[in-house]
Amino acid sequence: MNERDVPDAELMIATGCAHCPVVLSGLTELLKKGQIGRLAVTNITTHPEVAEARGVRGVPWIRIGPFELSGAHSQGELADWAARTGSEEGIQGYLEEGLETGQLAAVTSACRNNQAMLPQLLRLAGDLETAFAVRVGVGAVLEDLATEGLLVGLVDDFAALAASPHPQVRADAAHFLGLSGSPEAEPHLRHLADDADREVCEIAAESLATLDRRADAGLQGPAQDR
Repeated sequence: MNERDVPDAELMIATGCAHCPVVLSGLTELLKKGQIGRLAVTNITTHPEVAEARGVRGVPWIRIGPFELSGAHSQGELADWAARTGSEEGIQGYLEEGLETGQLAAVTSACRNNQAMLPQLLRLAGDLETAFAVRVGVGAVLEDLATEGLLVGLVDDFAALAASPHPQVRADAAHFLGLSGSPEAEPHLRHLADDADREVCEIAAESLATLDRRADAGLQGPAQDR
């Protein structure tokens, strides 16, 4: 890891938290060793507004580069996350591990704050070897981000999934294209509406209906329908 790849870190702790001193000590050691470049620490007991603004509900809460983590982590685990911040493999591993272990809120927040992670999220959706729980998690993250209009620029990425030879991936793509709320998704959805797979056709038709309703209402941008 060169100097430009060293991530910054942030930590939220609370008075009386049993795990917070351990995480604080671990991050402090990483700072001393140059494995993180900066460490910002907030005690939310005295500054609850910081946690409220970030949607943090439990401590210790940790951010290392783009990765958001919660709970107890050893110095070795923290060092591993710091080392993984500069690679696509590291980002994909974070997303996959987080969704597989039920850290949906953390992964969603990380993707919201670092939208460059979204292509890696979609790679998981396009891989049939991705665990079922992770695939479900990918959809949940995208549904949440769709309400904020954060999927509009991903139509081309969704269209790439729609070209998959696997019906399950095409079905997911049809759903994601509808979530985008973008008029640019319409030609891709019309193509999927004639798909050889019945489920793909049905989901594409539902997504087209959602886009048509929004067009009739004069709306553009994020779809609110779930």
